Amino acid sequence: MIDRSMVTTAFELPGYRAERSLGVARGIIVRSRSVVGSIGASLQTIFGGNITLYTSLCERARQDAFERMLREADALGANAIIGMRYDATEIARGITEVLCYGTAVQAIRG
Repeated sequence: MIDRSMVTTAFELPGYRAERSLGVARGIIVRSRSVVGSIGASLQTIFGGNITLYTSLCERARQDAFERMLREADALGANAIIGMRYDATEIARGITEVLCYGTAVQAIRG
């Protein structure tokens, strides 16, 4: 598996050079809110502030998409990912797609 320190949002990795680009690696996850979670989050909105139920749902979705991207890049033979980004789209009410993507590369020191 690719070491997390070898993933960057920049287009270069300090101390390394991309010897070979292996294409785009992506991880995608589609999540929906549960009825219980939606009710709990609605109650939290009454009091204002951070809606922790949605925060944890979003964080889990991003983490899952990130892990899937790492597995795909690893399968391509990469040891690093540059230009990593997240994107999210609401597919339907309460259903969100989270995409994590970047360029899978073979990076060498130097």
